[in-house]
Amino acid sequence: MSSSGLTTSLGPGSVDDETLAAMVADLLGHPVVDLLRVDVDRVAYDLPSITTTARHWVSGTARTPDGVEPWRIFVKQVQSWRHSPLFADVPDEVRELAAAGVPWRIEPLVYRSDLHEHLPAGLSMPRALGVFDLAQDAAAIWLPEVEHSTVAWTPHRYERAAYLLGRLAGNRAVAARAEVGCFDWSPRVYLEGRLRFDVVPSLRGADAWQVPGVAEAFGDELRVRLNDSVGRLDAMVDELVALPRASAHGDASPNNLLPGSNEDDLILIDFGFFMTQPIAFDLGQLIAGETQLGDGPDDLEGVDDACVTAYTRGLTDEGVSVDRAVVRRAHALQLFIFAGISTLPGREAMPPAQLARRAALARLSLDLLDATQPAA
Repeated sequence: MSSSGLTTSLGPGSVDDETLAAMVADLLGHPVVDLLRVDVDRVAYDLPSITTTARHWVSGTARTPDGVEPWRIFVKQVQSWRHSPLFADVPDEVRELAAAGVPWRIEPLVYRSDLHEHLPAGLSMPRALGVFDLAQDAAAIWLPEVEHSTVAWTPHRYERAAYLLGRLAGNRAVAARAEVGCFDWSPRVYLEGRLRFDVVPSLRGADAWQVPGVAEAFGDELRVRLNDSVGRLDAMVDELVALPRASAHGDASPNNLLPGSNEDDLILIDFGFFMTQPIAFDLGQLIAGETQLGDGPDDLEGVDDACVTAYTRGLTDEGVSVDRAVVRRAHALQLFIFAGISTLPGREAMPPAQLARRAALARLSLDLLDATQPAA
């Protein structure tokens, strides 16, 4: 059987027949298999990514000691975002900073590690069938299909996710693997990069506020509060980096937290920012991820408060004692720095309901900053 079909469809992510057969054998639990059919289908994906270049399903049938069996593998190709077409819009003076600020190498290294063997109870992740380095700062990750049901993100589910993310943050075995990417990154890097050169100019300019529906959704008071906050960003980041640190998934949006066989369990995917971060880092994306897209919890304030409590309890159950007030302050800082200040849609028109959700998120982040006190 020739691998020319795979080469054509997957480009640099293609593998030879022997390698593919070995991965299929691993997937199906047999010492060897004979590949009978191989199909490659590109995965449609609406959310843009600056580091993921392609997603494919590679599937087919194989002859095994138990007969002919179907199989299906997910292939994700990632690369440095300096190779992305979007990188052309980055100003020359910050290109090196921008390229260094997105840790594309972490995810392949996480899937090469044994992290999947050391997650706290209630959490799991796919075990990679293969991770292959490609030319031009890129890699291909071959993963088994993650079968899961579709569940609603109720307040209980948000609270349960926050608890498990707290367990992840406080677990010692996870902490021993949290620097697998050896990536030197901090909120200061984010401030000096994206916030300084993209978010703040947009916030202070006129164009973003003239996008249809933005002024109505955000209102004059929120516009003033957001602009006033810009002058406090340096102090916020200084305070944040001085707070306790813990392991973080790094992109704990609900679409990266899939339901397990038990719906209260979570399957973690997309580890591009897995590293040690200031405490409560994952709570920000948990709350903001779907809210930015126009969904998320209806009772944003109530769910957010319950998640802070649940995350703190998760830390405690892993033997890590951090005062809830410290967790809440860290969450307030990170929710604003990484989400609240960037809720304006830029120049893209958005449905009124989505703009309303974004405005509510910005308002919540500012209210939390006002309601919490800097750590002593």
